[in-house]
Amino acid sequence: MAESDCKKFLTLSGLEPLVVTPESNFINVGERTNVTGSRKFLRLIKDEKYDEALSVARDQVEGGAQILDVNMDEGMLDGKYAMVKFLNLIASEPDIARIPLMIDSSKWEIIEAGLQVAQGKCVVNSISLKEGETEFIRQAKLVKRYGAAVIVMAFDEVGQADTYERRIEICELSYKLLVDHVGFPPQDIIFDPNIFPVATGMDEHRLNALDFFKATKWIREHLPYANVSGGVSNVSFSFRGNTTVREAINSAFLYHAIQHGMNLGIVNPTMLEVYDEIPKDLLEHVEDVLFDRRDDATERLLDFAETVKGNKKEDNAKVLEWRNEALQDRITHSLVKGIDTFIIEDVEEARLASNKPIEVIEGHLMIGMNVVGDLFGSGKMFLPQVVKSARVMKKAVAYLQPFIEAEKDGKQEFAGKILMATVKGDVHDIGKNIVSVVLGCNNYEIIDLGVMVPPEKIIEAAVKEQVDVIGLSGLITPSLDEMVYLSKAMKKENLTIPLIIGGATTSKAHTSVKIAPNYDHTVVHINDASRAVTVVGNLLQNDNSVYKAQIRAEYDKFREQFLTRGKRKEYRSIEAARMNKFQIDWATSEIVKPEQLGIQVIDKFDIRELEAFIDWSPFFRSWDLHGKYPDILKDDIVGVQAQELFNDAQLLLKRIFDEKLLKAKAVFGLFPANTVNDDDIEVYDDKQDVQATFLTLRQQLKKRDGIPNYALSDFIAPKDSGIQDYIGAFCVTTGFGTQELAERFEADNDDYNAIMIKALADRLAEAFAEYLHKQVRTKHWAYAKNEDLTNDDLINESYKGIRPAPGYPACPDHLEKRTLWQLLDVEKHIGVQLTESLAMWPAASVSGYYFGNPEARYFGLGKITEDQLKDYAKRRAIDEDTAQKWLNPNLAET
Repeated sequence: MAESDCKKFLTLSGLEPLVVTPESNFINVGERTNVTGSRKFLRLIKDEKYDEALSVARDQVEGGAQILDVNMDEGMLDGKYAMVKFLNLIASEPDIARIPLMIDSSKWEIIEAGLQVAQGKCVVNSISLKEGETEFIRQAKLVKRYGAAVIVMAFDEVGQADTYERRIEICELSYKLLVDHVGFPPQDIIFDPNIFPVATGMDEHRLNALDFFKATKWIREHLPYANVSGGVSNVSFSFRGNTTVREAINSAFLYHAIQHGMNLGIVNPTMLEVYDEIPKDLLEHVEDVLFDRRDDATERLLDFAETVKGNKKEDNAKVLEWRNEALQDRITHSLVKGIDTFIIEDVEEARLASNKPIEVIEGHLMIGMNVVGDLFGSGKMFLPQVVKSARVMKKAVAYLQPFIEAEKDGKQEFAGKILMATVKGDVHDIGKNIVSVVLGCNNYEIIDLGVMVPPEKIIEAAVKEQVDVIGLSGLITPSLDEMVYLSKAMKKENLTIPLIIGGATTSKAHTSVKIAPNYDHTVVHINDASRAVTVVGNLLQNDNSVYKAQIRAEYDKFREQFLTRGKRKEYRSIEAARMNKFQIDWATSEIVKPEQLGIQVIDKFDIRELEAFIDWSPFFRSWDLHGKYPDILKDDIVGVQAQELFNDAQLLLKRIFDEKLLKAKAVFGLFPANTVNDDDIEVYDDKQDVQATFLTLRQQLKKRDGIPNYALSDFIAPKDSGIQDYIGAFCVTTGFGTQELAERFEADNDDYNAIMIKALADRLAEAFAEYLHKQVRTKHWAYAKNEDLTNDDLINESYKGIRPAPGYPACPDHLEKRTLWQLLDVEKHIGVQLTESLAMWPAASVSGYYFGNPEARYFGLGKITEDQLKDYAKRRAIDEDTAQKWLNPNLAET
């Protein structure tokens, strides 16, 4: 091959070259070194087990991957640090480094960090027009300067290309900008025209595959030397849980995509069938869908899929065959399957056959629960099933209790005693309750002190009950400070009890940096219920000194690395950050006066209206089932359990609606407002008198030129502009009645539904916030009268304007809730109260602001420095120690 010809083909390299010619077979990209695609790889990177993570990369290369995709995009990772460290390690492993790398990230700074250390010629994944032509060209020039190839997503400022016409329009424009404007080698361009799921049942998705095929063919014919790639597994998402059909769809799609010109892609070889070996009847149904050959193609494939699924429904006689098994097997089956129908009669049979009723608990029931624990620990059972098992266990124990007391024959021998509490000022307890149930299933005695527990009560109970472990839970950021205070108090009292930290706002970083240094004994962070059993088991083993020493050393090392990484970041002074604020041209900006100013209260509301606004994905996460709804219902691993959980949720949701078990209330207000002194927002009444002042915080991280340091005040017109602007505020709740229902379920030994009712109340509160925001946008403020968005659009925040909340990334200052409560008179109007740590009660409540400017956007404040802390304390008229208490998690270690 002549050198001039070679230059017309995509040429990549690790230690060895990879030239993609027309004669090349399909180039397969290994995807398991991607934290978003591999739970194992994510865990290894999070735990900083880079040597083991390298073995994942090695397995990919040995398995035939020709390019290695590396992605470190995860919220709790320092993605830049992880990317650089992992690529440097790869460089020292010739058997891995021989193939080219694909540096994959949605964050440009991570991509650029990877480019600076990657050896050979790699691929950037990806750039697109979603932030406009200027940013696209800037990034493309840098990719060219680093000598890399690039994947270009069919994505622009409007959104992802989802039709044939949009795909070719965006790809053609991208090609012209790259080749004609940037001078990018056309053979180094790889287009990803978006592979979407087929057979979803929605008419607008019928052409998903066919449009991809047509667009691929058009790109190869009209954009000289460009290549085409894609993630093949996306196409079969509608059939998650049915491996036979998924493999057939993936294989048929890949076969035809290659025929149309696709020459690279991410493919999981284990999810492919040999095209020629796909049964002809299945292949016909699949290709009818791919090529949209029949109006009823989707329905026919769905019907046919049931015949090849491999788990047909059993008749009742078959289902109840287990009732003929031995007594222990029947009890174990009831516990594992969460069936309480027969547990009383089986336990009674066991009691009559035992010397003492306590032996049934310590024998038959614990044997069954040990099976549950083993299955859960090995990933063969999932959290909702374990909670159902606990319900059966509690029902059995409750039945035996009178017999045990009547004979006064002692009490159950537990594996250990655990104190659980949600800290002072915090009302959230779903996670704590789940961990308590899981530990209870493993024969630990649980002392649950409930919510809003002051530190002195925790210490008093721990000493009195002689507990083996203390478990603390918290969801709001002030809870982090309460945990720090408790650790200091435990040291002062000379306690030696191990301390376990958990909850949504907690992290290994905060635990190691802020809590562990204050206590001379073991402090461990856990992020899910499954880890609790292992950690507690290790802490309570007879010879636990080695484990405790390992924990201490691990957290000391983590703290040192964390602080070192933090100090590498650069920050602007607060004055410089304000100079670099986000600028809106207020003379031309679209400002709409609300239809009705002032406060409005919604006291009588049909809660059924919220069902259409529910975002179900967080519901599954609260049960440790991770995946996006509705895809999770067909997931290969957790799909069956997710569907069962969803069915149970629907039953309870129907009761909530039919029996009016929960009440929904809301208060909101729309007011004239202006920004003053850069970061403060004054709120006025109809006479222009100041009713309240919201204090916002500004990003201080030093960014590249042209990228502003945001504060929420940037989205409200300055007072000195002479332009009247507006702001909204709200609080919604669906929590009244939740606690009473949960207590009734708990009284019936039904932790499953006690947790379920709280999880559903939380979802309904978020749905109410979504519903009310839509009403405000389209009717009350009416700046988006013609809005036509689906619930998916709402979940993806595709609406105009934003709805940030105090305590969340753009506004981590919980003290703002006091101003909001005073402005709306929330407690008087709808009864929602604030705790001393500013958690809302009932817990199923949501509050926040409304910003209507079309340029308003969500952002994270990130870390701030000492000068902004002092400025903030002065603006709020509080001392710096108090200010530090509320903003502690956001203070930079500089």
